[in-house]
Amino acid sequence: MSDIPRSGATATEGVAIDETSQLIAASKVNGTAVYSRAGENIGSIYDVMIEKRSGQVAYAVMSFGGFLGIGERYHPLPWKALTYDTSLGGYVVDIPRDRLEAAPSYGRDETPWSDPAYGRRVSDYYGVGGV
Repeated sequence: MSDIPRSGATATEGVAIDETSQLIAASKVNGTAVYSRAGENIGSIYDVMIEKRSGQVAYAVMSFGGFLGIGERYHPLPWKALTYDTSLGGYVVDIPRDRLEAAPSYGRDETPWSDPAYGRRVSDYYGVGGV
C-alpha cells in the first residue's frame, strides 16, 4: 500500500496532493459542473489550459451538448470568467447560454490549439486578455 495520502490530504512533507483550502489539482477540476448565474447546470469542465511561461490557468475547456459524448462540443472559457460557488460545488459563469453556444468551440477530433491564433480568437470573443 502506498504511503501517499489521498482525497484532500497532504504528504508528510506538506505538499498538497489534490486539494487544500486554496488550491485544487487540475485532475480534480476536470468533471466539475458549470452553472449559469440562475443555477442551471450548463456543462462541466473537461480540461484546463495552462499558460506555459506563467503557469497560470488561461482557459477552462467546458463540455456541453451531445449525448453520451456524441455531438459533444468543447468550449474554451477564459478562466477569469468563472467563479467557484461552494454552495453549488461547481463553477458559475455569468454568460448567457446562447452566447456560450455561439462561442469558438471544437469537436472531439479537432485540434484548434495547434493554431496559435485560436486562443486570441477565444479571448477576443469574450473581450478579455488572454494567451
